[in-house]
Amino acid sequence: MSEDQKQPFDFMGLRKIASGFSIALIVISIALLATRGLNLGMDFTGGTSVEFEYAEAPELDDIRSRLDSAGYEQFSVQNFGADTTVLVRMAEADNDKLAPEVTRILKEGGVNLELVSSEFVGSQVGEQLKEDSGLGLLIALAVVLIYVGMRFQFKFGIASVVPLAHDVIIVLGVFALFQWTFDLTVLAALLAVIGYSLNDTIVVADRIRENFRKMRVGEPWDIINESIHQTIARTINTSGTTLVVLVALYLLGGEAINNFALALIIGVVVGTYSSIYVSANLLMVMGVTREDLIVPPKEGVGDPDQEEQPPEWLNRM
Repeated sequence: MSEDQKQPFDFMGLRKIASGFSIALIVISIALLATRGLNLGMDFTGGTSVEFEYAEAPELDDIRSRLDSAGYEQFSVQNFGADTTVLVRMAEADNDKLAPEVTRILKEGGVNLELVSSEFVGSQVGEQLKEDSGLGLLIALAVVLIYVGMRFQFKFGIASVVPLAHDVIIVLGVFALFQWTFDLTVLAALLAVIGYSLNDTIVVADRIRENFRKMRVGEPWDIINESIHQTIARTINTSGTTLVVLVALYLLGGEAINNFALALIIGVVVGTYSSIYVSANLLMVMGVTREDLIVPPKEGVGDPDQEEQPPEWLNRM
């Protein structure tokens, strides 16, 4: 490369700063989860859901203000299948008076509505959901480790799974910091973040593997740097277009999916960072070399004694 040719940005030159930044975020997130904890939604804590059918599509903000004025604190209001169907979920325990009382409050002013159903979700169901969700995340990470280890190499498997755990912990830490409600939609967003971050990491890992086999000159530092440089435009374009959609979803999607969109926005930003720095850093720490990625020769290739002999009928011609 000539001296006047533009050199690629030295991503690995900032790896120590990036490592300190990531460790600090992880420690802070774990501390927040240990001290403040997550503000678990009614999917996990239990509560009562009441379904109403309106004669005309109501304003959800009006329903929220009525319930807030009546003294209810933990509740969510959303459409359920149609504009005229409203699902009110409340943290209050089930009792015979709750559904009629909420119906009375919402009917004030001559609003025409009908109580369709009232259902209570107990805390035991919530506990089971917490256990199942945690188990689901662990299984997802384990499957990723096995897949990437078989598809690439074990060091690449570790360098792919650790960034995923890094992303999930940081998203949970932000939710613990601001005490945003953590419900099943946020859990779904976390699983989506794992898939998105893995896809980004695999693209970088595949280019690193390819360059280790193709570039005969250069230290691992230089090869990883060049690989990130070659994929950075794709990474930024993909993340940028995804964020545009998620911001629109957050601003226009309504309260029911706000936390879902928030979790994905944070996850995409952190996942883009981790696919560049956390994964590549781990490969450097584990000392990945060309020898790790050499394709073993096929048995018999290059060995005259093992070369395939032509069929007998061809020798007789």
